[in-house]
Amino acid sequence: MEPQIILISCASIEEGQKIAKRLLDERLASCVNVIPQIYSYYWWENKQEEAQEILLIVKTSKEKWDKLVMTVKANHSYQCPEIISLEPSQVFHPYLSWWQNELK
Repeated sequence: MEPQIILISCASIEEGQKIAKRLLDERLASCVNVIPQIYSYYWWENKQEEAQEILLIVKTSKEKWDKLVMTVKANHSYQCPEIISLEPSQVFHPYLSWWQNELK
């Protein structure tokens, strides 16, 4: 199993918690960190926008990507949600073992 970290921004703490719990319930994540009150500045439909959002940091695996994206899209309020995958170059081995075991 190849570890992946997924970043997902959400409109509210309630939405972030709902998505986090759904990902855990479906074993699409071994852990989800919910980071409140981030400030996002971005372009949307040719206008500069700004928003207070929530950031999810999801510990998962490459093999879970497609199902995870479908689950997030089905439970997310944004038309085009931020779902970004990062592949860690190194993970403390005991933590990685736990991470991978919880995805089975």
